Amino acid sequence: MSATPRDWEAGRSAQVKEEPAKRAGDTEQNARPPSRAHDQSEWQIGGRTLTSRFFLGTASYPSPQVLQEAIAASGAQVVTMGLRRQLAHGAEAGDFFALIKATGADLLPNTAGCHTAREAITLAHMARELFDTKWIKLEVVGDAHTLQPDPFELLTAATQLVKDGFDVFPYCMDDLVSCQRLLDAGCNILMPWGAPIGSGQGLVNPGALRTLRARLPGVPLIVDAGIGSPADAVQAMELGLDAVLLNSAVAHAVDPARMARAFKLGIESGRLAFEAGVMARQDMAVASTPVAGHPILL
Repeated sequence: MSATPRDWEAGRSAQVKEEPAKRAGDTEQNARPPSRAHDQSEWQIGGRTLTSRFFLGTASYPSPQVLQEAIAASGAQVVTMGLRRQLAHGAEAGDFFALIKATGADLLPNTAGCHTAREAITLAHMARELFDTKWIKLEVVGDAHTLQPDPFELLTAATQLVKDGFDVFPYCMDDLVSCQRLLDAGCNILMPWGAPIGSGQGLVNPGALRTLRARLPGVPLIVDAGIGSPADAVQAMELGLDAVLLNSAVAHAVDPARMARAFKLGIESGRLAFEAGVMARQDMAVASTPVAGHPILL
């Protein structure tokens, strides 16, 4: 039986060791994690233990060598690849897989370019056969202009793929109800968008992501798409999300490897700030050095 949203809200997922929890008096805008009582550098997702919270895409790099350099600089332990687009460009999936294996990273195949549940399901099964993995990043495009996910086709495909034994990473909107339906279907991970793919707009609706974190405290949340700079990644991690997936911001940089390192440091910094507890914003000035009593005038 798959977990329901109430199950997620009732406690922490057994797969995740370090989800944010509210303290007494915390609000949705100021939720803090508990103080660190043990080493929380490791976390688990899809049955695997990771130390990096940076998931990196592999498209549009100037060369395979630059891609390998970027992966190394990022410290990413998971990279994603669109099988449909890879094959459409005449690339051999086996050669590409060998390149990824040489970096030591795990491959997360995705169904980018699919517009129906049927297409996505078929491609997911192809990816499992080719790469011997149950992981699939599920993408089903609903709008050709924004590349916004189709919530209905996405849910149909996710429901079937979970039944077929996949660990489904659904690329979805930041809508709470849609996310809850995906959890009902058996997804254990969510990948809400930050902004349209490749737009570099950053987090267009941080309030929605904050709500997802507060309402789904035991669910791994990976911000996917629209990240433009390391500052965007820092913001996502300070909100308490678990990881960041991006591609264009690194692949289109003048120096992809250096940009990958910048994102690595930003993601680590943002997560550390979240764990430490970012101070709440105030409407008025608050003196940092309180003064007791009154000055004595001579």
